[in-house]
Amino acid sequence: MQPRIDSKSELIKFFLQEYFRSGLIQWVLIGSLILNVANWCSIAFFIRPVDFPIILHYNVYFGVDVIGSWWQMYFVPFIGLLILLVNAVLGFLFYQRKERIAAHLLMLATFIVQIGISIAVASLLLMNY
Repeated sequence: MQPRIDSKSELIKFFLQEYFRSGLIQWVLIGSLILNVANWCSIAFFIRPVDFPIILHYNVYFGVDVIGSWWQMYFVPFIGLLILLVNAVLGFLFYQRKERIAAHLLMLATFIVQIGISIAVASLLLMNY
């Protein structure tokens, strides 16, 4: 039995509660946030402000192909956070339109992207430390 919803704000509140009540959404969102925070913290711990350029990208074929300032290393977890926010909003919109499988797949893809970004951050830290 569906609850009676009279206004648009009540509809959004209902779907937000239902969206975040989903166990898969909760676990994937929490895991993605933990990985993103771990990326930010590891960069803050290992990379210090320096006057010389650091390695920002390494290619197996060509070696180091992008160098830059120390603060540019923070772009990697920032992009991960941006992807997380956009996919969470899109997942909510899909969930609101009763496309629950699409919302779940989108959030799972977000978690996989966060794992990839964590690997990239770990390799960059290894090269620069």
